[in-house]
Amino acid sequence: MTRPRADLLLELADDELILGWRDSEWTGIAPFLEEDVAFSSIAQNEIGHARALYELAARDLGTDADALAFDRPIAEYRCAPLVQLRRLEWARTIARHWLYETADAVRIEALKDSDDVEVAGLAGKIEREETYHRLHAEMWIERLLAAPEGRTRLEEALLELWPYALGVLEGELRETFAARVRERLPFGLPEVEAIPRDRHEPELAELLDEMTIVRRSAPVGAQW
Repeated sequence: MTRPRADLLLELADDELILGWRDSEWTGIAPFLEEDVAFSSIAQNEIGHARALYELAARDLGTDADALAFDRPIAEYRCAPLVQLRRLEWARTIARHWLYETADAVRIEALKDSDDVEVAGLAGKIEREETYHRLHAEMWIERLLAAPEGRTRLEEALLELWPYALGVLEGELRETFAARVRERLPFGLPEVEAIPRDRHEPELAELLDEMTIVRRSAPVGAQW
């Protein structure tokens, strides 16, 4: 049976929305002023991508993007556990950033080849901004690998987050992603079980409560 398009769109949209909010948590407290700006920009892009994906899914589901983003019960969110983790220290934030962007590149490449013209077209538009995200992540990987302490902290972070990262994709896409990561790094990553999408980290409930507090305070049917 062909997987419903809305299911795929919601996975992508939930990943982008939650990661966008997580990236935004660095605003004002990043270790460098430039990174305040960079992560704020990346967060805005991710949330913008989520909006476009929700809008396409909403047409299939007979609802609207805001309802999909904010009104579903937590059990219906399909975001990968990798993006759910609350603000990590800097090396782990960079490790997640790079792992997610690498996985997302594999996913977008596949979507651009989709027979669904709307999905392929949207993937192409998203790709143009994601290219900047990958360049930013790669710059930081190079910077951390260039210093002994940075390399040590990055390796520790990647080892910790590797099972989470593998859960972003499935099947052949996961295999492609794992091969790209291993090819890039000067150290090995173990064979581990992926942490699947159906797992919700405790931090997700806290984040959704924070994200929806204004919407929940308004009367039912309020227009945004």
